[in-house]
Amino acid sequence: MNSQDKIPTSKVARATQFVKAGVKVGGNYIKHYSKKILDPSLSKEELHKDNAADVYETLSSLKGSALKVAQMMSMDKNLLPRAYTDKFAMSQYSAPPLSSPLVIKTFRQYFGKSPAEMFDKFDLKAENAASIGQVHVAYKNSKKLAVKIQYPGVAESISSDLKMARPLAVQLLKLNDAEIDRYFKEVEERLLEESNYDLELKRSIEITNACEHIPHLFFSKYYPEFSSNRILTMDWIEGMHLKEFLETNPSQEIRNQIGQALWDFYDYQMHTLRKVHADPHPGNFLMTPDGKLGILDFGCIKVIPDDYYQNYFALMNPDTLNDEKRMQKIFWDLDFLLKEDSPKEQALFSDIFKQMIRLLGRPFDSHTFDFGTTGYVDEIYQFLDFISKMPELKNGNSARGSQHGLYVNRTYFGLYTILNDLKANILTTKPDWVTPKHLKEAFV
Repeated sequence: MNSQDKIPTSKVARATQFVKAGVKVGGNYIKHYSKKILDPSLSKEELHKDNAADVYETLSSLKGSALKVAQMMSMDKNLLPRAYTDKFAMSQYSAPPLSSPLVIKTFRQYFGKSPAEMFDKFDLKAENAASIGQVHVAYKNSKKLAVKIQYPGVAESISSDLKMARPLAVQLLKLNDAEIDRYFKEVEERLLEESNYDLELKRSIEITNACEHIPHLFFSKYYPEFSSNRILTMDWIEGMHLKEFLETNPSQEIRNQIGQALWDFYDYQMHTLRKVHADPHPGNFLMTPDGKLGILDFGCIKVIPDDYYQNYFALMNPDTLNDEKRMQKIFWDLDFLLKEDSPKEQALFSDIFKQMIRLLGRPFDSHTFDFGTTGYVDEIYQFLDFISKMPELKNGNSARGSQHGLYVNRTYFGLYTILNDLKANILTTKPDWVTPKHLKEAFV
């Protein structure tokens, strides 16, 4: 893969790239519909592949928030056709890395030293490169380290990038204005935090220390003395990413053990810490043959407000959905229902959201859950695809649902998807107040 010697940092230079991507997408549509005149049976598959390639090429050269949005959309499979999610998934593992001179320049800017002066050994070739930064291997006192370097201009360009990406997102996602505004506002807040490596260092140490008691997990140790607002240094930890791990054909026992560790990690964060690793794509986890799970990258952390937490997890308890009065109050509190809704719309949306919650909350309605044999995750994405096409939601002028749901739901979608890929059968631990009555009675 070719390296980048320069990243566009000025608003004009970055805006030019977004305009080019939009022009290419528009040209692809013209080309597609011209062909369709001659062949009415032509599908949109070629169109989607062309658009995906052109958009990814632009976003990967800009890096930062633009590429991060692509990464998020590759996980949210209900938002985009398969051609986009497959192409954008590349941003989870590999993007064009920075050239060596740019790496050295970044070190001199923040430490006044080159990496060779700070470490016993430093590999100027990036081991991997993703959306916000790239990772290099270094050694200090015989210890192997991972050094994450943020791309120049990422933090400064987040807000303007998202504004420029908005028309392109509207074109691809087909969301209404209210939805896209709420989506981008929440994404902007998380990205601004994620580009602050001082904050990531603090949260990484805090969360890894808090979760070190959970069985079968392992974490990096972090080094403040070799870290700054744009450079983060930690232990290099060994393991396989999900795809590589599954290719080793691990036993069901090992799959279950890793799945349980993953569930327990998120269960503890959600219900005890009330802040959660909200970037659960496969590139952020390492797995070992003996069933251990390594957790990477605490840049994207969602702090969950108390009122949202109480309402969200009350709905995960099926007993709440059987209490019409309480359920309706929570629907209003979480903006599932809006004051401008007619009685007919209130009934429609109540029914839709009740179906969605029963589906998403199914693992909470049993002591154990088999993510491998139920077809459960496919059912979720099929339902989300169905509601995304509902005219009542698609053509509405208001956004439904609390903005906090964007990252909380995304976290559970990512968690469920990885558990499904593992085909893990796990114990679905949960707080007593989230546990339905029939499960408690089973122990009596």
